[in-house]
Amino acid sequence: MGGHQASNLLKKGHNLIVFDLNADSVSKLTSKGAKAAASPQEIASQADVIITMLPASAHVRSVYFGSGDKKGILGVAKKGTLLLDSSTIDPATAREVSKAAHEHGYDMVDCPVSGGTRGAEEGTLTFMVGGSEDAFEKAKPYLQCMGKNIVHCGDSGNGQVAKVCNNLVLGISMIGVSEAMNLGVKLGMEPKKLAGIFNTSTARCWSSDSYNPCPGAMENVPASRGYTGGFGAALMTKDLGLAVDSAKQAGEGLPLGSSAFQLYSLMVSQGLGGKDFSAFYEFLQKKK
Repeated sequence: MGGHQASNLLKKGHNLIVFDLNADSVSKLTSKGAKAAASPQEIASQADVIITMLPASAHVRSVYFGSGDKKGILGVAKKGTLLLDSSTIDPATAREVSKAAHEHGYDMVDCPVSGGTRGAEEGTLTFMVGGSEDAFEKAKPYLQCMGKNIVHCGDSGNGQVAKVCNNLVLGISMIGVSEAMNLGVKLGMEPKKLAGIFNTSTARCWSSDSYNPCPGAMENVPASRGYTGGFGAALMTKDLGLAVDSAKQAGEGLPLGSSAFQLYSLMVSQGLGGKDFSAFYEFLQKKK
């Protein structure tokens, strides 16, 4: 995801300094004109705009706050630097980091994305943005280089609220489509025909009409290539966990969300965490 986003910034003429723990990811970007840095701190000391995209809340805390004797971005970046975090993390952490950023003199937005790897590559992502109106307007030109739908969701952390709720629906709907497609195929329906009925009827949803989990139902989706690429089941489990934790903090019940989290956790425990989350369809086959 981040690699595609960085590529689109390069295509729009921006000068980039990049860092990633994966050397291959860095090499792909340097071959396109980016400069490599040895650490996030090196980037922070030079850049006017910093964009981060990290796996989890703990990584965001470490990069921004530092750990041990290593300073974080907030201790190194120049005053007035614009900070954009596209990680998917819990809203509470996003608000904590944003508050600290403002205290250090930085504008910051949380701006998680939706749209998958294809959307990242094509520059059609949706960005859900939390932060002040002023910070949003400053960040918007950069986000428009990487996405098509840039939505200001409100104050700091609200971008994460929107993302957590979006992926809550996504995880639940993928389970429903997988179960229904599995049942229909087992009862004799041809996958593409059943999917076509779903997609012109009341069962229509993104998990069916754009990302169908049943092999043979749709081309150019993970299900058509052994569930490789796309959005990993382990990441979906993480995001559903964020939804469950957020619901607990809010004192709200999450019956379907909690069930989806448990099912994806079981799927990951059985070795499918590296496959796309639509491999829930395959998981149903292994459950027998």
